[in-house]
Amino acid sequence: MSEDKFNYKELGLMMGLEIHQQLDSKTKLFCRCPNSLTDKKPERKIFRRLRPTQSELGEIDRAAYEESQRNLQFVYEAYNHHTCLVEADEEPPSPLNQEAVDISIILASLMNMKVVDEFHTMRKQVIDGSNTSGFQRTGILATDGYVETEYGDVTIETLGLEEDAARRIGEEDGKIVFRLDRLGIPLAEITTSPDMHHPLQVKAVAYQLGQILRSTSVKRGLGTIRQDLNISIKEGSRIEVKGVQDLDLMPTIVENEVQRQLNLIDISKQLQERGACVEEEIIDVTKYLENTESKVIQNSLAKENSCILAIKLRKFNGLIGREIQPGKRLGTEFSEHGKKMGVSGLFHTDELPAYGIVQEEVDTLRDILELDEDDAFILVAEEKTKAHNALLEIIKRAKQSLEGVPEETRRAQDDGNTQYLRPLPTASRMYVETDIPTEIIEKERVKKIASNLPELPVVKKERIEKEYKLSEDLAKQLVQRNRADLFEEIKKELPSMDSVKIASDIVYTIKDLKRDGYDITKLTKDALVEVFSLVDNDVIPAAETEVILKDVCNDISPRDSVKNNNLEKLSDDIIVDTIKEIIEENKNMIEQRKMGAMGPLMGKAMAKFKGKADGQTVSNVIKDEILNIINN
Repeated sequence: MSEDKFNYKELGLMMGLEIHQQLDSKTKLFCRCPNSLTDKKPERKIFRRLRPTQSELGEIDRAAYEESQRNLQFVYEAYNHHTCLVEADEEPPSPLNQEAVDISIILASLMNMKVVDEFHTMRKQVIDGSNTSGFQRTGILATDGYVETEYGDVTIETLGLEEDAARRIGEEDGKIVFRLDRLGIPLAEITTSPDMHHPLQVKAVAYQLGQILRSTSVKRGLGTIRQDLNISIKEGSRIEVKGVQDLDLMPTIVENEVQRQLNLIDISKQLQERGACVEEEIIDVTKYLENTESKVIQNSLAKENSCILAIKLRKFNGLIGREIQPGKRLGTEFSEHGKKMGVSGLFHTDELPAYGIVQEEVDTLRDILELDEDDAFILVAEEKTKAHNALLEIIKRAKQSLEGVPEETRRAQDDGNTQYLRPLPTASRMYVETDIPTEIIEKERVKKIASNLPELPVVKKERIEKEYKLSEDLAKQLVQRNRADLFEEIKKELPSMDSVKIASDIVYTIKDLKRDGYDITKLTKDALVEVFSLVDNDVIPAAETEVILKDVCNDISPRDSVKNNNLEKLSDDIIVDTIKEIIEENKNMIEQRKMGAMGPLMGKAMAKFKGKADGQTVSNVIKDEILNIINN
């Protein structure tokens, strides 16, 4: 964004980040199952349901209650080797994974945090079914840190160490299927203070934290890191945006959320000025639309025990269709709440007549519902229980629109907008996990780890760029693709080998081979050293490494590849003799063009050598031969 769309300071914009990063330890956090995923067929399945209960204060969590209204069954896929009774909640957890603790201490030190003296494992309520026990084991490992950005320091409130949730596989017919292979993988939770006040600042902080995470033993790839963004403005509410993966999209998400909250605040003021209200009566209007030509409604009515239900929104006319995000209206938010209950057909007066519903039918409904000109109605066509529950949710959301911006958890979308996910949970009530003893973290342990911290990626990029005389882009690609250490290990064994050639092949050539379906896991460090040594020892031209790398992926040794493809370089004597023949055949052109004959002669020579001669060597010999003719 080149210019700010809003005066963020005046609006009181506040933002905070929560980053969840899987740690690359050998085993899970509270059992000794492998820290890896599987796509094998499960050996058994476990079935559970969510039932919300009152806390000791007599309260029911609002998010848990809404989830329970969906009446879902949770199916957990389990394995003999990737999961155990701990994930199934049939056995107490094992002692805390010490490798994960050490990795977390490294992260804490890199973020200038104070590591706690005692790590207490706690139980935190989970309401989406992603944990068989209904709670997550978690604890705070460090507090009170900071990271530096061009916008100033940002406080890192806490670094938590916790178990990851089960992996969601799919949803069908009232069942959500989870796989237990991910449940229990060690997860670092980084939480910043809400002291970011500009959309570009939150992007800068996310980048900086990503650099810190990349520098140590964390997992890479899709699903291994999850970023949540908390956003609020002065007259609005705190919104938690889940799944913000694209750093470049962060400023747009913030801008769109600010726009959404401003529009919702404006709508609430207009509704209050009108004296609007939401009636709780749910009215069956099936008989008035049973002969409609609307295919959406007819498809809904074709289901067993289906109906068309309506609610009345007094003084809402014209505001349900008001845009609040790019391409999204207030009616979209109502619909998102209703669809959580499994409905598909939902209509409101600001968009009618449309979808096969004609004006005459709209007028009939307005008469039946006794609506004034500035009143509105919402219809839902679906199985009766689903339709009723959906309208209860819509009534709740419509009432919230009278007040302003409801606190919500929303899901980030690829276009920079967000979508309703669930109510913002009430403050987590955490309880000590009685099956896990307190972990004492000695100061000497922290001091020892802090004295040998890894090199941050941005520092590593700048160092290898200068030390090995690489381009900025090539050094950046080595670091971003986690190939910098491999590059330096190869250079250590082949110090005279061209750095640019090694870096280019392990960044770009191997990437292309993977894209083309080659098994690049065969390209180990030792295999790459053997391939590059062929160039370094002048056995093959540098341009031929790709051919050999392809063969290595197919279990053909580098030496056999050279022999099979006839890749050995020509001797200098053969190169000189061949070039002299070419020079003799083209003397007239040389006498006419002088040094201008260089290009055509290079082309003829390289075509004849077919990649078996080094280009620079060929160029030098041709140049010398041309100068001999010119000078004589």
